[in-house]
Order: sequence, then C-alpha cells, then structure tokens
Amino acid sequence: MKRQMETLDRGLVAVKTENGVFVSWRVLGNEKDVAFNVYKNGKLLKFVSAEHATNLTDKSGNIEDRYVVKAVIKGKETDSSKEVKPWKKDFLTIQLNRPEKGMTPPHIAFIRPDKGIVREYPNGQEYTYLPKDCSIGDLDGDGEYEIIVRWDPTNQADNSCSGITGPVYLDAYKLNGKHLWRISLGKNIRAGAHYTQFLVYDFDGDGKSELVCKTAPGTVDGKGKKIVLGTDDPDKDWRNLEMIKESCGYVLNGPEYLTIFSGETGEELHTVPYEVARGEISSWGDTYGNRADRFLACVAYLDGVHPSIVMCRGYYHKTTLVAYDFAKGELVKRWTHISDVEGEGAYGQGNHNLSVADVDGDGCDEIIYGSCAINNDGTLLYRTGLGHGDAMHVSKLDPDLPGYQVWEVHEEVAGYEKYGYEMHDAKTGEILWGGPTSGDNGRGLAADIDPNHRGFEMWSADAPGVYNCKGEKISDQKPSICFRIYWDGDLQDEILNKTTISKWDGQKPVPLRTFTEAQYTSGTKAVPNISADLFGDWREEVVFCDAKDPSKLHIYTTTIPTDHRLYTLMHDPMYRLGIAWQNVGYNQPPHLGFYIGDGLENIPWPKMYTPE
Repeated sequence: MKRQMETLDRGLVAVKTENGVFVSWRVLGNEKDVAFNVYKNGKLLKFVSAEHATNLTDKSGNIEDRYVVKAVIKGKETDSSKEVKPWKKDFLTIQLNRPEKGMTPPHIAFIRPDKGIVREYPNGQEYTYLPKDCSIGDLDGDGEYEIIVRWDPTNQADNSCSGITGPVYLDAYKLNGKHLWRISLGKNIRAGAHYTQFLVYDFDGDGKSELVCKTAPGTVDGKGKKIVLGTDDPDKDWRNLEMIKESCGYVLNGPEYLTIFSGETGEELHTVPYEVARGEISSWGDTYGNRADRFLACVAYLDGVHPSIVMCRGYYHKTTLVAYDFAKGELVKRWTHISDVEGEGAYGQGNHNLSVADVDGDGCDEIIYGSCAINNDGTLLYRTGLGHGDAMHVSKLDPDLPGYQVWEVHEEVAGYEKYGYEMHDAKTGEILWGGPTSGDNGRGLAADIDPNHRGFEMWSADAPGVYNCKGEKISDQKPSICFRIYWDGDLQDEILNKTTISKWDGQKPVPLRTFTEAQYTSGTKAVPNISADLFGDWREEVVFCDAKDPSKLHIYTTTIPTDHRLYTLMHDPMYRLGIAWQNVGYNQPPHLGFYIGDGLENIPWPKMYTPE
C-alpha cells in the first residue's frame, strides 16, 4: 500500500560560514535516482550526481550570492528550487506576535500539593506568555513548512495543582515571520502540559495541513468565530472560581468539544462532542480532577493509506482512545477503545507519551501506548502489565531482531520492582531484557550513539550505566537523558541536552555546539520547542525560544558537511508521525522506522504518493 505523504519543495538553505557558504537541500522520498544542478548567481556551480550527498561548501561564496538547485532526471533539468540568499548565522529568527499579559480573578491555589505549598492571590495573579511546544505542517500547500506555536501563560498548572490559569493560544507562522492566524482556546480550557495535545497534519489529502485539538465553549477560531454546539452558551464560564485551594481553577463541568481547524486560515471546519467525556471523575483514578484531564494524541495510518486522528484520555487507570477520519469536511469516528476494568486491557498501562508504528507488519499502524499497544482496529494488541512510565522510545533498536522494539522506563511498583527499565518486542510485548530500580525511574533515552556497538544504546535515570541493544553494559558513565538529534556528518545520533549538542566518544559526551542565544522549554524536561528535519538535507533542525526575548524563535541548522545521501526524514512514515506527536505530554524525540547505522545502501524507500 502507498501512504499519503506531503508534497515538499526542495528546502534549499544556504548559510555563511568561516569556510564560505554551506548549501544544503532535500531529496524527496520518491527521488531515488535524481541528480541536481546547483546554480550560483545564475551560473552552474556544480553537478551533484544521484549517488552524492545533497550539500556542498562554496568556498568562494559570500553573503551577497544567490543559489538555486534544479533536479536533473535522465540528463534533463526538471523542477527548480526557490532562489535563496545565505543566512548570516546558522539560525533563522522568527519574530512572533506575543499575546498580551493578563490577570486572573482572585484565588487561592495549591502550587505544590505534595509539599503543602499554598499561594494566595487576593488581587489576582498576573501572567505573561511564553512560546512552548510547537508543531509543523505545510498549511498553505506551497511545499514549505509553517510552524505552529502553543502560547502557554506563565501561570500554567500541572493537573495535580489547583489555580486559575490564563487562556492558551495557538498561532501559525510562515518561516518568513508572517503571522497567519491565532486560535484562542478560551477560559474553559485550562493551561498545562497535559491538557492541550494538538495535531497538525494533512488529514483530508488536499495538500494542506489541518490542526485538531480539544476545545470548549469560549474557544475562538482564527477568523474570530466563537465555537459552540447546539444550545450551549459560548460565554458561560465553567471554571471553579471559588477561593478554595483544593479545586480552584479546575474545569470539571460543562461541554467538551473536539474541533478541526483549517491550517490556512485557522477557521473552524468541524466540531463534535469530545469522546470520551469526563463522566464520573473518580473513574479516572482520583476525586479532584487530576487524572480525568490527562490527554494524549497521535496521527496513525489505521488503513495503511490515509492518516487518522487518535485522541486519548487517561492512562493511570481508565484508559480511552478514539479514532477519527476527516472526510468530506467532517470528523467521522472510526472506533472507540475503552479499558475501564482494573487488570484488563490498556487500563493503567499508559505513559505521559506514546508512539506510532506498524508493529505487526500488516501495513497499518498501531499505537504504542506505554506498556500496551492498540491495534489499528482499536482492539488491544497486548499489555505487559508493567504500568505507567514517563518515557518511551520505539524504533529498530536491535537490527538483528525482526520488527520494532520498545525501550521504556517505569514508575509503578508493579513495574520497577522487576523492570524499572526494559526493552520489549513492539509486536508481542515480550520482555527482551531489563532490570529493577529502587523506585520511579523517571527518565530514559534510546539512540544510536556508539558506532562500536551495532544497534541503539539505551540508558535511564535509575539504571547503572549505558547498555547496548543486547542488554550488555558498555559504560558506567551516562550522558544526559533528554533528546537525540542528527547533526554532524556521520550516521550516529548526537545527544541534545538543554541547548547543547554533544557527541558520545565511547565513555563521555563531548560538546559540539551550544546555542548561546537560546532557551529550552518544559522546565526540568529541558527540551526544544521542536526538533525535526525542516529543510536542507536529512540532518535535523532544532527550534528554541530566544533566551532574552520570548517573542522570538530561532531555528538552528547544521553547517557540517556530510558524505551520506538520504531522503528527507519527513518522508519516512514513522519519523513523520513522530514529529506529529512530539509535542504531546512529556516530549520525546522522533526516531526513524529503519536502522541506518550499517550504512544507507539497503535502506527501504517509502511506498508513498503525494496529493495532486
């Protein structure tokens, strides 16, 4: 089966360096035998064959030069890239339209309920805005990605903490900084990492991405229209505004919606009641509304051809997933999965994140939901019984094994007493190796950082070292446990921690690049706003907020040459879906759906088509 994938342009980028001008461009997933002509100021600079990497350094290049790349098929030039001029530095700055500050009603809040910390705001609490999780998509169909920014107020709250928050905004920007639209989620959507999981993808195959997320009365679309269903009151305030610290600010009553918006204009396209509704709060695992509002979301090709929306609620106890297709302008439900019996199904097996992959080889995607997996038809594929965890990675971790593997860490006693960290088969849930921890193992990362060991390496916060994919410890010292990224010219992963990229030398991480102008997001999680293959060759870009000015984003790109030629990572289905879910919950980095550590000669090329 061929999957619907994005129609992308050449993604040409040029950067002034000490050695001249570094020029880089993308190969598409259907361009196995395409060569290129690179032009400088209208004259042919270099011919790049179909066997060579799609980057070069123009040693005589300067900031005034202009570059164009044209594809060459069977000796004839076909499509041409846009003309680009070199960046002065290795990052592009986007000026954002930062929302105005606000003030909450007076209230009392439990800020750290586990510590008994209470704060009073008798005159209200002032808040400002910071750019947080981002996503990307081609919103207008021009072949270039746009960036979608979630603005969170500075008084955003974890679900476990009470307090009134400011509203959440979703903005869309062109890479040239043009502000396309703003959606206000309104007063009835609370701000916090677990509340708003938004997906950006071309769901209807028209060549333009849409955005979908949970909404409520009070949400205002990109055209200024209030979203409402039936006789619901669009202006009613469903927040608990009573000045009692245990429940102030929660939204535990009132209508809940799911809305899909036009990526081009931000206008509402279709809204349906949110399924599964909150219902009885205690069924989710507590009595005050913390676990009832734990959401996840992903995109999955459930039929193997077209992308579907999967919205999820609950993972500590009651666990639910609902799949939709977006067809003929409407959200059409495909299936609903509800596990509400302790010890059965997906009940209590979810993470603060998820992943998507075709784990059983039938061409259709499954949702890896922490310690369980949901089949493409909405039924349970397996459960390991190891319970909730904070981090998980799915890829071809061990290239000697069939299919995919899952690296996961656990925080439940039922899990960590035997397997605080473990690698299991993504198709069957069979534990392949692992070990116990003394308690909640809150961090874990998998990446191919060591060329001396075939396959991925894995490590976690409460494990005694770095392990290879066979479960053998290869180092007592551990690198940071945040993100991975392709940055330099080889086929191994680099380590991204806070605002520094490092290279593993076999025993320790060695810094390659520190982004001194940047600020990471998500507090102690210390992750970028997003990292993805946005343009240029197959290496990844990383997006951070400006360290001094929260109204700016910086998109960093590598200027290190590589001899390896690989099609854009965004045309690998598993990686592209990883970009779609990267902003969900506790952000995890994307992984490819195939192993590249052995070289690129025999890599799979995607079976894909692009919208006309």
